[in-house]
Amino acid sequence: MRLRACAALLLFLSACATSAPSPAERASRNPRFANLQRAATLPWTDGGRCVVREASQPWPLLVEKCYRTLDHDRLEFHDTTGRCTVASADAATVGLGFCVLAAPEIAVGAVIVLGVVVVGVAIQEALDAYELRHASPEEAGTSRGAKVSSREAGAHRKPRPEPDPAGQSRQPPVPPVPVSQTGRASCEPVPVPHAGEDDPHDECADNFPPNRYPGMDVLVGGVRFDALQVGIRRLWEIKTHQFETYSDFVRDREIEKEIKQLDRERKAAAMCGYGFVLGVSTQAHKDALQRVDRSLDIVVTGCKR
Repeated sequence: MRLRACAALLLFLSACATSAPSPAERASRNPRFANLQRAATLPWTDGGRCVVREASQPWPLLVEKCYRTLDHDRLEFHDTTGRCTVASADAATVGLGFCVLAAPEIAVGAVIVLGVVVVGVAIQEALDAYELRHASPEEAGTSRGAKVSSREAGAHRKPRPEPDPAGQSRQPPVPPVPVSQTGRASCEPVPVPHAGEDDPHDECADNFPPNRYPGMDVLVGGVRFDALQVGIRRLWEIKTHQFETYSDFVRDREIEKEIKQLDRERKAAAMCGYGFVLGVSTQAHKDALQRVDRSLDIVVTGCKR
């Protein structure tokens, strides 16, 4: 109720503070598209699905509905106008961040995003669909033609040699990752869709840490991790094997493979200033790994397959 009261107050203030746009201005500005563009500059933990669902609402109401799906760890709010401090007791109660973000026109410097924003998948798809619908036939044809040409060019390109699949059985190819000026893979976390189609594994990765980007893996330092934990710089690898059901021979081979993978992931996490934790489903799996490497930080999740 407090969020709704604050949003209603901000709507009222915006109506009083700004002059009504002309019919031509209203026709030329689509509120849904404007909201999507605005939301694209912010980090969302759900890929922007809530934003797309509520994009036809006025901006303050959209913020009310979706405020909890923001990545708050990457946002700083500054009441540069003083409006949120004095205008509403409700705003102070629900938090300065909500009041500042829900303001109809955000002042420069009021919302600061830490790091590079990767536009939410759902928001990007909605923006692309809008632009395609509103393009002229010639522009739409050009856009489609460019995509077809790009696919055809890719089909005729000489394939590159496949990397050694050892230890990579669950990880399909991933899109290029940002690189720093030194040429090294960026430490900025980049969400990418979960690898593979292992629903029990993905559910564990999303809910147990819990995952800052539900439904997504994350690339850090050029290495894919199953989850980035909410509220802390900690990366996770999740294993949901029912390890105790394997034969002794299979157990030994599995441990050898996992130790190599975990060493690579732990080094990438440490290089970028992140902690690293391994989640396994059973105590037997944890014991087998720690017999080889006692330094591993391992948690028994109890996740089922």
